[in-house]
Amino acid sequence: MSELKKFLFINKIEGFSYIVLLFVAMPIKYYFCYPVATKVMGSIHGILFIWFLYSLYQASKSVNFSTKDSAIYFILSLVPFGSFYTDKLVKSKYLKSLLQK
Repeated sequence: MSELKKFLFINKIEGFSYIVLLFVAMPIKYYFCYPVATKVMGSIHGILFIWFLYSLYQASKSVNFSTKDSAIYFILSLVPFGSFYTDKLVKSKYLKSLLQK
């Protein structure tokens, strides 16, 4: 599997974990007074976020993301639903050129 495909894969997983953390675990913590939900989901999301950063670094080396693109992908990972936009951007900009090779 290429570094770009690995990046797209972890980007999706990390994006879903962020959505679950914000819209499932946080309400469970505050509305049902069950703080374990955020501890568990927060830990899972933290590990996935570190994996995302590593994958972003590896993909930027192998595909030659510009510094601007790498910064945009990082910032989008901090925004809810931003990872799904990252997926769209990467596919439109880099995946087409890789399929032609």
